[in-house]
Amino acid sequence: MANADFWKNKKVFVTGHTGFKGSWLCIWLHSLGAKVTGYSLKPPTSPNLFDLCQLESLVPTQFADIRDKESLQAAILKVDPEIVIHMAAQPLVRASYENPVETYATNVMGTVHLLEGVRMAIENGVKIKAVVNVTTDKCYHNNEWPWGYREMDKLGGYDPYSTSKACSELVTDAYRNSFFHMKDYDFHGVGIATARAGNVIGGGDWAVDRLMPDCFRTLIAGGEIKIRNPQAIRPWQHVLDPINGYLTLAEKLYHDGPLYAEGWNFGPDVDDGKTVEWVVKRICAKWGKGAAYKPEGGFHPHEAHYLRLDCSKAKYKLGWTPKWNIYQAIDKTVDWTKAYLANEDVREVCLKQIQVYMNVKGEGGGP
Repeated sequence: MANADFWKNKKVFVTGHTGFKGSWLCIWLHSLGAKVTGYSLKPPTSPNLFDLCQLESLVPTQFADIRDKESLQAAILKVDPEIVIHMAAQPLVRASYENPVETYATNVMGTVHLLEGVRMAIENGVKIKAVVNVTTDKCYHNNEWPWGYREMDKLGGYDPYSTSKACSELVTDAYRNSFFHMKDYDFHGVGIATARAGNVIGGGDWAVDRLMPDCFRTLIAGGEIKIRNPQAIRPWQHVLDPINGYLTLAEKLYHDGPLYAEGWNFGPDVDDGKTVEWVVKRICAKWGKGAAYKPEGGFHPHEAHYLRLDCSKAKYKLGWTPKWNIYQAIDKTVDWTKAYLANEDVREVCLKQIQVYMNVKGEGGGP
């Protein structure tokens, strides 16, 4: 579990902190006492978690684009961070079909700019100890296997988003081998790793073409949920599970970079790989009266049917494990959304859920 004693007063530079996952990360880091600075475009949706939680008042923020190499490098030098967590990305599969050039420019060259900024900062005396590049489970060449992908399996992808993240993995490996090799660790002092997570869910996500936000928009409007690929299976997990993995990995890199500077999977347990239809049924049951769904016909761009991660390495070497099962993840997400609709202080709702998560010891949850 994320260590409050470690994170207190640590200087952390986060890209993409205005997004759904980045906002949850910043809330958690701030609660641990870290000194967080963010670099990102303005929030991509309205409403959004960043604004609702008034995170600009907690996290010094530079609104800028990771495709702007000079701006990003200057920001890293100015912040003088100890830890860098790279989350800025074009994160949607279907959007990558509409804007492939933007997707590659952001996800591939954005990674190059980030790592080049780290390299320049270290050459100028900045003592960066850990870099975590957050990619995705979709970076693997998907054979629709019934078993989980391991970190050693082939990278690839069908669509522009997936291949852009595979490229981000390769760029990270190239920089690690060329400029941050572990044999030179005593000179540069930084451990660089990638983190591959699955389909995250949680309160405060309003992205288009994601299952949970699409469901909640429809339910709030009083409509019937339409699902594109009801039998597709995804590694669903609450957003706090992979974030806990990123924080755990960053701490390990900080203390002993050579042992942990590689790729890592962070996904749910096998039993939590459920079909889209199963997840939507659970949402409807938790939401209550009036909630209903139906499959949606018509043509849709290719999306993977079955994808699962093998997280044995993270469990064994990092001591990380998912804390909330699929039932709890869905229930916490619905609870957050209902709190938002009731005009509760959603930053406090996030903090309470983080506190519950940090204190969990095999908390139950099921039908």
